[in-house]
Amino acid sequence: MQQSLIVLDFGGQYKELIARTAREIGILSLVKPARTSVAEIRDLNPVGIIFTGGPHSVYEEGAPDCDSEIFSLGVPIMGICYGMQYIAHRFGGKVAAGKVGEYGETEVNIQSHSKLFEGLSDKETMLMSHTDAVIKVPEGFVVTATTSDCPAAAMENKEKNIYAVQFHPEVKRSKQGVKVLENFIKLICRAKCDYSLDDYIQNQIKIIRDEVGDGKVLLGLSGGVDSSVAAALISRAIPDRLLCVYVDHGFMRKNETEEIKSAFKDLPIKLVVIDAKDKFMKRLKGVTDPEKKRKAVGKEFINTFARAAKKYGKGAYLAQGTIYPDVIESGANNSANIKSHHNVGGLPKNMPFKGLVEPLKGLFKDEVRKIGAMLGLPSNLISRQPFPGPGLAIRVIGEVTEEKLTALKESDFIFRKTLAASGEKADQYFAVLTDSKSVGVIGDYRNYGYVLCLRAVITDDFMTAEYAPLSYKLLDKTAAEIVNNVRCISRVCYDVTGKPPATIEWE
Repeated sequence: MQQSLIVLDFGGQYKELIARTAREIGILSLVKPARTSVAEIRDLNPVGIIFTGGPHSVYEEGAPDCDSEIFSLGVPIMGICYGMQYIAHRFGGKVAAGKVGEYGETEVNIQSHSKLFEGLSDKETMLMSHTDAVIKVPEGFVVTATTSDCPAAAMENKEKNIYAVQFHPEVKRSKQGVKVLENFIKLICRAKCDYSLDDYIQNQIKIIRDEVGDGKVLLGLSGGVDSSVAAALISRAIPDRLLCVYVDHGFMRKNETEEIKSAFKDLPIKLVVIDAKDKFMKRLKGVTDPEKKRKAVGKEFINTFARAAKKYGKGAYLAQGTIYPDVIESGANNSANIKSHHNVGGLPKNMPFKGLVEPLKGLFKDEVRKIGAMLGLPSNLISRQPFPGPGLAIRVIGEVTEEKLTALKESDFIFRKTLAASGEKADQYFAVLTDSKSVGVIGDYRNYGYVLCLRAVITDDFMTAEYAPLSYKLLDKTAAEIVNNVRCISRVCYDVTGKPPATIEWE
């Protein structure tokens, strides 16, 4: 039986990153809600358990907790941030709001020799993000790290096999954080680290064939990485029996619909393109709130796809490009709902499908990209920048109008084209059209136009990010071309905020 690691979710926004990092280290990680029963966890037979961070205070009424019998399973446990505070609180320590909160990269002093910190220096830079802190560790626990403002930045109880850190080792900004997780998994949990994607495609082909038999499959294709890889994998399993429906909501980037058609023309699938721009624009008329935008686009997508399903999908199986983060995001359990995901929420119950096919639902995005490469998909498709389901509708701040949407498409195209040709590097880059206007001058005339903001970030996980230090020369060239060619824009700005405290998207 393949070994696994349980990531117990107390509401932390980095839960997926913890699990993804664990898989990179070599163990199958599974994210489960904090209140998962000890019986279910025992059935999974994990070699270790990690408690995530979370937005709550452990001393608040209704604060997230877990089945107390988890501590009797006999497997190593590691708490991170809230997870550390919960462990301290659970075993009689004291947690309170600190004299000052710690946010950002912080120097951590390693106080004692611990397997958790093996191979690290006496001082390491780690990302802190907390207001509460453990001000008294429980009996039987020892402090293993401190900071100038946090008397217990890490603690452990070797006898109980419990370890905890106040910082976030899973994020890139924690310089040796991955090493801390690796030490927990390899040295403390003694995991074999045998997790691999080598047999994934063949296993899924067998599963799809067994489930579908001689039936056909209908897939909602967005042109994104997830649905594209799902389409390629399903078409490998059941050639010529996959129908892909692409709903063009009008909020794609310039030329993107044509590029999607071209990318799939040689696969053994049938592609149906539905032009639904007018319906989506009508749905968004007067809508300015970003959450309402996302939900409106999601609802109209479901309605449009439902109509297509009734026309094309009778007696078919429904396929979705669902990936593992889709299952555990969108405010599930105790998580802080940063933003809704348009593809989570389900289709109407009266749909004419025989069953559901989700060949990627256990994978993270980077794993999906690897599967795409193994399937021979073009690199420009599998390395496509993340793009929100509602598309440019949430990169237009305020109400979406034809004028604003057209201006954003052109500006975004100019920015992406100019940056790509410059040789400068960013992992994600796009334009945002704000709802503010500013006075400018075009020729001898006053131009009262929109303010456009450019966004480019450097990241390897999209959970944290730093702004890309693009050259003034590139920014100057981009701004000049945009203002000269998109007449309703009078001013161009550049976003220099990292994640956190910002998100990568503006809405």
